[in-house]
Amino acid sequence: MLLTFAFPLLLLGGMAIAVQSTINGSLSLHTDVVTTAWLTNVVASVILLMLILLFEPLDIQKILSVPIWQYTGALFGNFCMVAIVIAVPRIGTAATIVGIIAGQVMMGLIIDHFGWFGNGQLPLDIKRTAALGLLAGALYLIYLSDKRRVTV
Repeated sequence: MLLTFAFPLLLLGGMAIAVQSTINGSLSLHTDVVTTAWLTNVVASVILLMLILLFEPLDIQKILSVPIWQYTGALFGNFCMVAIVIAVPRIGTAATIVGIIAGQVMMGLIIDHFGWFGNGQLPLDIKRTAALGLLAGALYLIYLSDKRRVTV
């Protein structure tokens, strides 16, 4: 049951990231990279605050009891957003998304291999390495297929 729900949800999430990336890339042409990232985070924060107020009681004690290193997750999200905003107008949405996915898979393989952040270890093997190589090939082919060679 969980898998039949999780995979469609992940596909929709991936589609949302592609749409968000394109919109943010376009927005950055009218403002600047940092302002675009800031605006995106402000809008998301307001929406999430409304969802918390409507659906979940705010438990400050719970929030303050998590390990401090777990708060750094937002920094990585912000870095990713800035990278996307810079890349989309220059290399297109598809190449940007494949590049992001390749980076996610690469880091995921490293995290799995070493069991970082409380995850179980899944050793890096030839199949996992080949998957990363195929993603790199996909990124290269998508980038080569961009006939417009946008330079912004």
